Amino acid sequence: MPIINKLLEIETEPKINIHNITPQIQELIASTSIKNGQALVFSRHTTTALAINENEVRLLEDIKVFLQKLAPETDSYLHNDLHLRDVPEDEPINAHSHLMAMMLATSEIIPIVDGKLALGTWQSVLFFELDGPRKRTVFVQISGE
Repeated sequence: MPIINKLLEIETEPKINIHNITPQIQELIASTSIKNGQALVFSRHTTTALAINENEVRLLEDIKVFLQKLAPETDSYLHNDLHLRDVPEDEPINAHSHLMAMMLATSEIIPIVDGKLALGTWQSVLFFELDGPRKRTVFVQISGE
């Protein structure tokens, strides 16, 4: 069974932003000979996340508000006491982003059937930037026959 490893690169915007990466994953699958199997999608950062949900503009705004309520940027966090930690000079104050990421997933496994992601009608693979702007990578492992 072949296993193909690929990286997606994503340029993100400031603060929280959500990217539909379904088309890029589908392109990676199409570039292989795999017709049936699975795609493992893995977020490689501690202040990013993944989820499968509906890619609808108003829902995405609701999700951002919900995450900000869970871990408000203005709250006090020990991780943000940079003077008490050994950190690089450009270390951001981002404890809230780490906490938001913990409420989401770092990976998703999606079946591949007939060369396509077997997602439901309204499902999309969403990448969450929680501490942007940054250059990010998502690891995709495609396996099957």
